[in-house]
Amino acid sequence: MASAKITVAGAGIFGLSCAWELARRGQPVRVYEIDRIGAGSSGGHVGALAPHAPENWNDKKQIQLDALIAASDWWAEVAQVGGVDSGYGRTGRIQPVAAGSEDRMRERIAAAKQQWPDWAVIEMTDTPVAGMVPVSASGLWLIDHLTARISPRRAGAALAAAIRAKGGEIIEGMPAPDAPAIWATGVAGLAPFGGNGVKGQSALLALDMKDQPQIFADGVHIVPHSDGTVAVGSTSERENYDTGTDSQLEDLIAKARTLCPALADAPVVDRWAGIRPRALSRAPIVGAWPGRAGHYIANGGFKIGLAMAPAAAGMLADLILDGHDRIPEGFLPPQPMAAG
Repeated sequence: MASAKITVAGAGIFGLSCAWELARRGQPVRVYEIDRIGAGSSGGHVGALAPHAPENWNDKKQIQLDALIAASDWWAEVAQVGGVDSGYGRTGRIQPVAAGSEDRMRERIAAAKQQWPDWAVIEMTDTPVAGMVPVSASGLWLIDHLTARISPRRAGAALAAAIRAKGGEIIEGMPAPDAPAIWATGVAGLAPFGGNGVKGQSALLALDMKDQPQIFADGVHIVPHSDGTVAVGSTSERENYDTGTDSQLEDLIAKARTLCPALADAPVVDRWAGIRPRALSRAPIVGAWPGRAGHYIANGGFKIGLAMAPAAAGMLADLILDGHDRIPEGFLPPQPMAAG
């Protein structure tokens, strides 16, 4: 087992999760962050830990499911060690059923019974009891009990506190040295592997619905957080790479208010925009960096990074500390692209 201090580059959700997983196993770690904790796509608002659709099952869906099931204990340990709560809660999700899609939703329910644990049931109902209920043209709603929420910014703070409590170092405002490390540097780190960035915008509204299930309707996530706010997001913009908010976010907020009338008068207390790392395969990139001994990649958690980060961290820790490689082929870093 390795005993020398391991370097992690990047203090977003992937980098901090990797550092924590190593630290909790007794491994000394040092994290370098060129800006500040959560400065990139991990600094948003939404925090929807939602499962993939249970149809067309594959390795990525299974790993994400396992991570979602384990998340409650994983984040509880982070909070216990560091004394900072991440805002994690398995509060479930409600989705309106589109008119004419009832049979397809019944097929989804049947698929979930095959792939998900019994307690994580999906059900279709015409009498939802949630305090926040989205408009449904069919008069039906799909409810699941597996989906959870977390506050991205508080998750970063919780991980940082736990890492430091275990003796790890986090150095902000400084790039990592060009030496063996786990590279979790977001969009910039995807360049050698052909990935790209997708801009997202989100907003935080003041409305205390902390124990209510989150909503997913017409492509919009509406996520009540434990601090008395509700997150709304996010846009997906492939042609725009600035990090300013604009009219697309205002349109998204207006759409969320229409979809969920409970938000009608909730004031906006924060707006965010950032660039999210998207790998070519859409699966996270996890594993040894081809051709660079001692270098590893943890990146590309586009839209599912908060859910997948603990799983990616666990797989990398197994590989680095024990030589146990359980990373699916579809997650492994591809051969880097030639420069220029």
